[in-house]
Amino acid sequence: MRCEFAKPDGKQCGAPAMTGASYCYQHNPAVSAEEKRAAQVRGGLTHRPALAAPLPVIPIAAPSDIITLLGDTINRVRTGELDPRIANCLGVLSGHLLKAFEMADTATRIEKIERVILERGVSVRRG
Repeated sequence: MRCEFAKPDGKQCGAPAMTGASYCYQHNPAVSAEEKRAAQVRGGLTHRPALAAPLPVIPIAAPSDIITLLGDTINRVRTGELDPRIANCLGVLSGHLLKAFEMADTATRIEKIERVILERGVSVRRG
């Protein structure tokens, strides 16, 4: 349902009405001017996703630990315990972490290969 407030030009506000009301938050006469001002000062902080309780720590020491994290995250979203926006953030960060694991693994493997080459007496050229 849309806000029933009519603007000075006669057009309807068009914003979503509050649950159980005919007006949006800004035009609802049941919301005091002081509450509206406080909401503007907060700058939309009420729209930030919030956790009911802190999530448990899931230690991540290897790429396989990210599977546990993502499985837990998916289940929490499905049960409504976790805001999808927070889950999305965890997914993005998990992707970055996986990339970091890959890069660290690649660097370690290159170092081992270089050591073997040096032990065999073949020169290694870095570029």
